Amino acid sequence: MAIYMVLKAGEPILREKSKPVKKITPNILKLLDNMAETMYHSEGVGLAAPQIGVPKRVIVVDAGNGLIELINPVVVWEEGDQIGKEGCLSLPGVTRLVKRALKVKVEGIDRNGEPVEILGEGMLSRVLLHEIDHLDGILFIDRALDRPIGH
Repeated sequence: MAIYMVLKAGEPILREKSKPVKKITPNILKLLDNMAETMYHSEGVGLAAPQIGVPKRVIVVDAGNGLIELINPVVVWEEGDQIGKEGCLSLPGVTRLVKRALKVKVEGIDRNGEPVEILGEGMLSRVLLHEIDHLDGILFIDRALDRPIGH
């Protein structure tokens, strides 16, 4: 396995819409493994493939209850609201208040190509939505309630 360099804000790929994974190949499995290792090494709670320069719809998340790997994740529904601080491995040292859904249902496929459904609440909901935003070129600062002047 390998630890990737996490791209910082300003890299064009972080603003692009990622492409769906059409087939689970050994490279996709290696990507999942390396993304998880990179996330843990960086002490993050989530990582999206674009953050390491790969424009694919792949995320890994661990909001405290173990590793979740999702390929082609889609938000099926959201419920309620929560406001909390967020940070991002691509914006080190930056935190902002962001309003997210309190509960979320996300569907995708796992590393075996099997359909998976994740119900997230609180922190898990926040992290899933944050990482899925990355797949659409959205950074958390775009959703921040407390944006600095000029942003």
